[in-house]
Amino acid sequence: MTTPRIPRIELRDGTSIPQLGLGVFQVPPDETAGVVADALKAGYRHLDTAQMYGNEAGVGQAIAAAGLPREELYVTTKLNNGFHRPDDARRAFDDSLARLGLDRVDLFLIHWPLPTLYDGDFVSTWRTLAELTADGRATSIGVSNFQPDHLDRIVDETGVVPVVNQVECHPFFRNDRVRSANQRHGVVTEAWAPIAKGAVADDEAIVQIARDAGKTPAQVVLRWHLQHGHVVFPKTTRPERMRENADLFDFEVTDDQVAVIDGLDRGEEGRTGAHPDRFDWIPA
Repeated sequence: MTTPRIPRIELRDGTSIPQLGLGVFQVPPDETAGVVADALKAGYRHLDTAQMYGNEAGVGQAIAAAGLPREELYVTTKLNNGFHRPDDARRAFDDSLARLGLDRVDLFLIHWPLPTLYDGDFVSTWRTLAELTADGRATSIGVSNFQPDHLDRIVDETGVVPVVNQVECHPFFRNDRVRSANQRHGVVTEAWAPIAKGAVADDEAIVQIARDAGKTPAQVVLRWHLQHGHVVFPKTTRPERMRENADLFDFEVTDDQVAVIDGLDRGEEGRTGAHPDRFDWIPA
């Protein structure tokens, strides 16, 4: 079985991104090549990794072994928190390309803004990413975990607008302030933890909608994301779950059901990850 044709979302720089992909967060490095190979066999063409995941090499091995045309693939990676200074960021990007075995990535992100580190300077880091699009080694650039004020600052100080902002977003934490800021700037929202780390399967309202649709709770919530215009890349290592996660294009969540799921938002109490204003972890 292969996935249906996955829709693409137009980005502000004239490129487009597949709306569904595979995330490899927390996939062990020695298992990554096999997991990505399974995903490519299942029809996935959008792969999301990061320097801090430690598994870029496995992603690259699977890409090389698959022998697919490069233009069929969409590959994202992200800057390690320890390499925000411009020269460090340039070297880290070169290292990512080497590990991936690619001469360019489709999308390169600042992973976290780290406003309490580097004297609060993530603007020079953003300017460095902009350099990478000039020589074509990064087709597009974006950010991850940026709050509205972080987003406003880099746009105001550089004039360069990210194409995406990858943030925590799911029914229990819709992250409305960030999504509104993204929309104001023409930035696409990418949702990490899109099914709230599996918690959606225990919500009675979502379970009932899933029963009515003949789908799983995860499928219903992923479809909810798609209908909101988010890009999603649920993480799994199981081929059968990959196929299930991609089986989203033969149904829709009704307007009333969307409203029910929207109503599950708990605001900050629903956040499962670190707050970007305070997160300051740098890998050893």
